[in-house]
Formats: sequence, structure tokens, C-alpha cells
Amino acid sequence: MTTRSSGTDDGDGDAGGGGGAEGVDGTVGGERAGGLDVAGLQRRLVEFAEARDWGPYHTPKNLAAALSVEAAELVEIFQWLTPEQSAAVMEDGGTAHRVRDEVADVLAYLLQFCAVVGVDPLAALSDKIDRNESRFPRS
Repeated sequence: MTTRSSGTDDGDGDAGGGGGAEGVDGTVGGERAGGLDVAGLQRRLVEFAEARDWGPYHTPKNLAAALSVEAAELVEIFQWLTPEQSAAVMEDGGTAHRVRDEVADVLAYLLQFCAVVGVDPLAALSDKIDRNESRFPRS
């Protein structure tokens, strides 16, 4: 059986995540992190899947399910931790590595899902923040 993946690497962490606190637009403190951007990452993920003939498996349903599974794997890391332990999770190198890998997997599947269904993730997020600011006025 062939395993279909997001294109992130669960092995050494280099392909899946970075060490910095990057924003959703690939910025760190407002500056591009190594030239990363959402569209470029989406292209890389699409090319990765196409090179392995995984396109037929990357349907909206399958990508949404994979996204859910990866999000659950992130939750699993925190499942039985106290609030204090969860706040300190990135202080442990091994656990921090797992968190970065799962964040990368979640983001990879979300970006692939958005590419397949034609959603601009940054525009969708901006629109949602605008709606929430109207729904939930400042205190």
C-alpha cells in the first residue's frame, strides 16, 4: 500500500517546519522568512504531489479528512498536559520538534485543500477577522 502524504517530512523536521515564530503569510516580525510565501508553498506542495501522481487522491474530501487527522495529532501532544505544562511545551526539544512537524502537516493539508477548492487562505482569514470584529466588539 502506498502512503499519500502532505509533502512534509516527519523525519528530521527540516521539510516540515521552521524554528521561528512565522506568521500565516510567511513573515517573521513583518519580514519574509527566507523568501517564503503562501502561494510559493502551495506551488511546492502541488508539484510534490504531481511528481508522485497523487493528484487523484487529493480530493477536497480526502484533504479535509487528512487535515482533521493531522490536527488531531497536534491535539494528542497536549491531551493530558496541565495548562502550565502545555504553555512550556516548546521548551523541550523533542516535544517542540513534534509540535513543529504537526503544525507543518496541518498547514500543508490546509494549503493543499485551499488550492484544490480555490480558496485564498489569507483573504478568507482576513474576511473572517473582519466579520468577528463586527460580531464581537471591543470590551
